[in-house]
Amino acid sequence: MRETNNFRGPYVKPDSVRFPVEPRVLMPAMPPLKLMAIFEFWGKVVARRHHFRRLFLPLLNESDDLLDDIGYRKEEILWALRLPLKVDALRALEACRKERMQRQKE
Repeated sequence: MRETNNFRGPYVKPDSVRFPVEPRVLMPAMPPLKLMAIFEFWGKVVARRHHFRRLFLPLLNESDDLLDDIGYRKEEILWALRLPLKVDALRALEACRKERMQRQKE
């Protein structure tokens, strides 16, 4: 089996909070829009990672041949599972796949 500790995937830029534009007219009971944007960002990040784990953890039990057929490797999936929450793991796996295909073409 391949050594999983030595795999270093490509750098994927982490996501960041996008704050809404300040409204021109302030209402008396205006909610804290920046705080709501932060909660929304972290909710989406956690939901995205949960979805990724739910889809890719069962693939670790499959054979290497099947994973090669669908374009993934076990060490890449394990690497993506250990990424920080702000990094989209699925986008990182796609970057790994593109990098591997570029190396195969050369």
